[in-house]
Amino acid sequence: MSIEVVTLSSGRKTLSESVLEEFRDGLRGELVLPQSPDYEEARKIWNGMIDRHPALIVRSLGASDVINAVNFARENNILLAVRGGGHNVAGNAVCEGGMVIDFSLMKSVRVDTNNRTARVEPGCLLGDLDRETQAFGLATPGGIVSTTGVAGLTLGGGFGWLSRKYGLSVDNLLSVDLVTAQGNLITASRTENPDLFWGLRGGGWNFGVVTSFEFSLHEVGPLVYSGIIVKPLSEAKQYIRFHRKFAREAPDDLTVWMVIRKAPPLPFLPESVYGQLVVVVPFLYLGDQKEGERLIKPVREFGTSHGEAIGMNPFISWQRTFDVLVEPGARNYWKSHYLDDISDGAIDVIMEYAKRFPSPQCEVFIPRMEGAIARVPAGQTAYAHRGAPFTLNIHTRWEKAGDDERCIAWAREFFEALRPYSTGGVYVNFLSEEGESRVRDAYPNEIWDRLVELKNKYDPTNLFRLNQNIRPTVGQ
Repeated sequence: MSIEVVTLSSGRKTLSESVLEEFRDGLRGELVLPQSPDYEEARKIWNGMIDRHPALIVRSLGASDVINAVNFARENNILLAVRGGGHNVAGNAVCEGGMVIDFSLMKSVRVDTNNRTARVEPGCLLGDLDRETQAFGLATPGGIVSTTGVAGLTLGGGFGWLSRKYGLSVDNLLSVDLVTAQGNLITASRTENPDLFWGLRGGGWNFGVVTSFEFSLHEVGPLVYSGIIVKPLSEAKQYIRFHRKFAREAPDDLTVWMVIRKAPPLPFLPESVYGQLVVVVPFLYLGDQKEGERLIKPVREFGTSHGEAIGMNPFISWQRTFDVLVEPGARNYWKSHYLDDISDGAIDVIMEYAKRFPSPQCEVFIPRMEGAIARVPAGQTAYAHRGAPFTLNIHTRWEKAGDDERCIAWAREFFEALRPYSTGGVYVNFLSEEGESRVRDAYPNEIWDRLVELKNKYDPTNLFRLNQNIRPTVGQ
């Protein structure tokens, strides 16, 4: 048995059976090859548009496997991808003809209740992390759905329901263990390799392969006052104008977001509303229920509602509320902006394009930012766009490959129509495969220059390039 792999220079290299056996023997985990019975399942990721066939999949069980895999890829000039949760919309977690370091077997979470910290392996999904921390009434800011991978989310910044109160995932990151391009295992924190730690907090997988994350935790739940309110299309413009002011005046304990989409078959909605265009208003309040009821009352009383579901919910359950809308396998393409405001002009554009969603699963997601996110000094982390009050994600989602061109064209046209109302920046985790110029928009110039310096230092040959890539300027 031999296997052909694609090299970094887009050529091909044949690995002999003896070379592969030696590599396999050095692993604690599994080596999955194209002829392996579980290969087809192992190569799949969340975004159904991505159909790539790696030559090697290393299901690591620890740092030693990662070191061996990185060294093997580097020494044999093999294209290398890293898969944490596999949820990245751009599809960088898998490659064609190269090697994937797959962390799906590394899902340990160790909670230290005395210090309120958690040590988390890179294969964990948010649901894995939440289950362990909530056993002690603790949590750290994460994402929006429980199936998101902790690793990729964190390395790009990481915002979610707790962020206005407690900051981004990177603001709660205490340290990481990381395998460098040279195969060395090092620690990065505020006191060890602080330059690298700065870059990892927003710079993605560009500088190495993280094998362990350490987070600070906060008291949350286990019950939180939360819910969903659904407003009709007929009042959408009026509600959005109300929402933009209400959300910005809300205290940090209250997170109120907005999603414009066709109504899914939610049990609290009349069947006649299913499939109609609506404004979905999800919220979470970190505090006493009575105060939460008082704070959310203006939203409930504004205009009319198709229905609502509100109450004290387990935080773990709330984190899973929207999972059903983003199950793996569908085709996904995203475009995103940061907004200084949701102006009347922006509202007109949003409603124009929402009325011609190219598929029933599309949505416009507008989370409110600021709060604790904005109080971190600019430049303290590589995640830099802290002042924007809103981000807007055009989440284009459909089922059939034949609809690719139409759906992607709609998203791009919508994105361009909104450009005059954007800050010019973008959240790196919301990027599809859009090229280096758009990756640069995720970082102000001074941040970008500093990230390039780090890339030159830690990965001058760009071994870690399957990401939202920061190309080095040396060693090329």
